[in-house]
Amino acid sequence: MKFPIPLIEGKLIKRYKRFLSDIELASGEVVVAHCPNTGSMKRCQQDNARVWLSKSDNPKRKLAYTWELVEVDDQYLACINTGYPNKLVGEAIANGVVTELVGYAEQKAEVKYGEKSRIDWLLTGSDGRKCYVEVKNVTLLEDDGFGYFPDAVTDRGRKHLYELAKMVEEGHRAVMFFCVSHTGINSVTPAVHIDKKYAQAFIEVVGKGVEVVAYQVAIDPQEMKVVRSVPVIMPEL
Repeated sequence: MKFPIPLIEGKLIKRYKRFLSDIELASGEVVVAHCPNTGSMKRCQQDNARVWLSKSDNPKRKLAYTWELVEVDDQYLACINTGYPNKLVGEAIANGVVTELVGYAEQKAEVKYGEKSRIDWLLTGSDGRKCYVEVKNVTLLEDDGFGYFPDAVTDRGRKHLYELAKMVEEGHRAVMFFCVSHTGINSVTPAVHIDKKYAQAFIEVVGKGVEVVAYQVAIDPQEMKVVRSVPVIMPEL
């Protein structure tokens, strides 16, 4: 996935009210940028971090700038725009990059299922077999390459796990797909220290047949793409 226009580099001053961020551009001008991430963004909003913005020429937009990427620990890049992981994973599946998900005849996004939910990707084989793929964005790096999900308590995320398990019970295939949008993360594990209930549910649904995969995204200010599988580590409660 290439960025449609060149990104603009800046320096993070602060993020506030979840959706707003003050960014200093190279010219010294301070702009208010939209932050397309409702999560905690733990460790992805460090003081004075390098960031990259896109700028829209749509006159109807309240904020012209959107915060897209951030440099973490002065060495890694992370994508904080939560609108991208589903698209990245969809492209990777369609291009055969995700070896666990090849061979399906049809691929649809945002299909209704479960309890008032939508599955990120529904794959259907030529024989009618279905595979439900739920995508989660992973950007929390804490220890020696370990990536954690979630970065805040998520009842919604736990609900999604149980909905995947229900699909397995109905005879379908169900996959939890961790999209690792952080170049410093080499493995993924549920964050027991942040949301123990999520970790417990994760263990439970894996035991019921929900599959789990994780793929890392290569990131630079020109493009992002899913490139390689990384291990998923089962949590210890």
